[in-house]
Amino acid sequence: MKRILFLFLILSTVISFSQEKRKIEYEAEYQETNEEKFPGASILIGKVKMTHEGIVLTCQQALYYKKENFFKAIGKVLIKQGDTITQTSNYTDYDANSKQALSWGNVVLKDPTMTLTTDTLQFDRLNQKLYYTSFATIKDATNTLKSKNGNYYLENKKFTATTRVSVVNPEHTVISNHLDYYTNSGQAYLYGPSTITNTKNSNRIYCERGFYNTKTDISHFVKNAKLYLKERTIEGDSLYYDKNRGFASATNNIKVIDTVQNFITKGNYAEIFEKKDSLFIIKKAVAISIIEKDSMFIHGDTLLITGKPKKRIIRTYHNVKIFKSDLQGKCDSIHTNQETGLTRMFSNPVLWSDKNQITGDTIHLISNVKTEKLDSLKVLNNAFIISKDSLSKEDYSQIKGRNMFGKFKDNKLNLLLVKGNAESVYFNRNEETNVLETITKEISSNIEFTLDKGVIQSIKYLKASEGKTYPPSMLPDDVKRLKGFIWREDEQPKKMEDIFINDSNKKSPSKKKEKLLPKTFLKKGGILKDKGKKLTSKKGTKLPISVKKQ
Repeated sequence: MKRILFLFLILSTVISFSQEKRKIEYEAEYQETNEEKFPGASILIGKVKMTHEGIVLTCQQALYYKKENFFKAIGKVLIKQGDTITQTSNYTDYDANSKQALSWGNVVLKDPTMTLTTDTLQFDRLNQKLYYTSFATIKDATNTLKSKNGNYYLENKKFTATTRVSVVNPEHTVISNHLDYYTNSGQAYLYGPSTITNTKNSNRIYCERGFYNTKTDISHFVKNAKLYLKERTIEGDSLYYDKNRGFASATNNIKVIDTVQNFITKGNYAEIFEKKDSLFIIKKAVAISIIEKDSMFIHGDTLLITGKPKKRIIRTYHNVKIFKSDLQGKCDSIHTNQETGLTRMFSNPVLWSDKNQITGDTIHLISNVKTEKLDSLKVLNNAFIISKDSLSKEDYSQIKGRNMFGKFKDNKLNLLLVKGNAESVYFNRNEETNVLETITKEISSNIEFTLDKGVIQSIKYLKASEGKTYPPSMLPDDVKRLKGFIWREDEQPKKMEDIFINDSNKKSPSKKKEKLLPKTFLKKGGILKDKGKKLTSKKGTKLPISVKKQ
């Protein structure tokens, strides 16, 4: 019993002390009561001053409800909390028990980092939090923030603003429906659809989640990020942008749209140098050109785009593949000049146009810069074109020469001129029955071909030629395939997705070097002799054409 009484006394003391601690102290020039009009209230008039646990409130008049520990301030209300926070308003209700203050009428609150103005403001002193629901404006050294709803946390100088939010400074405007803003650092964390607009050049950033430092102009966005520059739009899952450096990087599902050239690049990592007009993109990098409602896709390990609009240079490096509905290609690197319309393919290049395979040491594609259509073709050194017979797996029409020049009509190869050491093998079929009748081999300095839908229609020998026509049963093996023949169909991207297949490890047939034997070799009993040296070969084995022709 004594123990219970002792605990009761301690609890009563704590409660009493707590109640004493929450007690309001006040003073005024005049004090009166009017139970009929203000039951239970003390009416305070003239130089009213109230103090309570760290705040001082002054006003022209007030009502103090002692029993409720409640204070109603009226006219020129000024609240001070410590040396850092001051607030003015027309009216304030203050509940000393819950330490809640509700102010309204021309409310202005200041701390060392910002000034807040609104019509109605709730001050939660227990949690050191301010909140409003009927629009407020916050100004700091850098920005002006406005929103319909918001909370301000005094300890960490943080605003959580929602509904019709804007952050404005001389260089940028941020529009959002939800952001966290720190007045001491100028950092903003964006949630939901948000837009940042550069007021000087109209560059814009859109995101649905991200970070923006309003003082350093550095931003990082992680959801549905889009950067709208003057001549480019950059999209990606993650986007970093430093406006002062003019540098942006993007990661995963990147799309860079050239709004001037109708040109798109994609990949999974990109770097953009705005001041240098350059773009670097890797990881499933692909450049897409829109040509008459048909897209050309060029993929490589690395894409580098430099230069001003309409004068841009596009370089694609390593494991390069091209896909268009009527044109495909492969090489190690490509160089495209958008100003001249010239595209150069290097290192073991190959093109497939309709039914034709085109190879050479270097291949040039020239586009009309106005119409953006393919105009002409150059194949320089070791030019070779092969067309597979539609009715046979073993027969191929072939044209080869030193150089080859072609013209396109409606983006399809229409004319070919082979210059220098021109050779051709052509399989002639009956037009009605499609039965193979003869095979013709021709040799001339220059040969001109016309094509329709990838099929040779006519042949013109521009200089004296020598040739021979064979029936199918009497075609020699060394005529059926011209020297250097390589059929590379297994490398052809048949659909757009094939450009991402990395077949760089495949040993290209073009790199196989046929071992040519000196002319002094003689075949005898399966033994090849040359001045006493022996190279053995199984009896009956056919020698390569190059040996047999010696």
